[in-house]
Amino acid sequence: MMTAQQLLLLVFTGLVSAQQQALMDYLERRLLAIEDRISLWHEQTSRYASELREFKQQIVSQLEGLDKNKEALRSELETVGTRVDRVEREMDYLETQNGAQPCVDVDDKLVEQQVTVIKERNKAKYSKLTDCKDMISSIKAMKILKRVGGPKGMWTKDLGSGSGKAYVFNGTGEDTLYEFRSVRDFTTSQGTSGATAIKLPHSWKGMGHAVYNNHLYYVEKGEELKVVKFDLQKGSVVDSAVFPAENQLPVYDLNPETYIDLAVDEEGLWAIYATQESEKHVSLAKIDPKTLDIEQMWDTPCLRENAEAAFVICGTVYVVYNSKLPSRSRIQCVFDVSDMVTNDDVPVVYFPKRYGAHSSLKYSPLEQLLYAWDDGYQILYKLLMKKKLEV
Repeated sequence: MMTAQQLLLLVFTGLVSAQQQALMDYLERRLLAIEDRISLWHEQTSRYASELREFKQQIVSQLEGLDKNKEALRSELETVGTRVDRVEREMDYLETQNGAQPCVDVDDKLVEQQVTVIKERNKAKYSKLTDCKDMISSIKAMKILKRVGGPKGMWTKDLGSGSGKAYVFNGTGEDTLYEFRSVRDFTTSQGTSGATAIKLPHSWKGMGHAVYNNHLYYVEKGEELKVVKFDLQKGSVVDSAVFPAENQLPVYDLNPETYIDLAVDEEGLWAIYATQESEKHVSLAKIDPKTLDIEQMWDTPCLRENAEAAFVICGTVYVVYNSKLPSRSRIQCVFDVSDMVTNDDVPVVYFPKRYGAHSSLKYSPLEQLLYAWDDGYQILYKLLMKKKLEV
């Protein structure tokens, strides 16, 4: 017969065996569940990979189609650009031939009064220095050289000596200009590198400078509007004179920094300015470049409103207009000191489309070119000339 201890051992052994079997069954069930999940994960991963490959193929196909459409669109845009350029050239031609009249309503009696006042003040006959009788017919060509400096400034060659040197004035109130040996050197340089920096004793005011016969003529920044003659070879001031006009105003509505715009033509040195006495109109003065004396002064019928720049050719001042939001510049008013040219004789001449608005225009009588500064770009305009009509 089994003892109690043996019976207890047998029962304990049975219980342990049952627990081990239950644990083994549990572990087996867990492993089967993990295997099922791994199998499901492999199946889902395989499906996702397949869908990703299909999506990639679709994207590649769509990108290829977009590249084709891009090339086709680029080709169409180039064609449209060519057509737009052609239309602009045709518009330039038509506008030059049939320029729009200024959109200003002026009373006929007021016009007669203005003309009478101008004639009375200009009775003294102007003594011409040359037989120059050229006037602008149209803008023949435009060449953009580079971009140096800020939106406003001025650049020019020596307009009298023919030395070929080019000068750059960046800004409206600086004291350092840059001298290049030639326009070619300026064009090929990086910025102002390679130029000779010339520091002036005082800052300039506006953008109305002129370089004439190795001398710089500029308006000194200060309370008085003083014209300074500076020897560029010696680096010193030769002479200066307060401009003899009271209560001066900015000469150009669209460039209010310039009070006196000095210009050079075949006749010599001129000053374009404005005063409160004739506050709506531009005035003109002939200056002796040696002594800075004022030889003669004229009032013109050209309005300051919407004017951006002006220049003089053969004793005729051409005033260039634009709009508050920069558009296409146009010569819309002229005044000839010898009374050989009137506004009726000159069609409205439009400049080619550019970047913004001119801050300065300088005429070179030796080349019949305009040196222009437009939003930091330095531009050359080739002029087509014709003879003035005899009266």
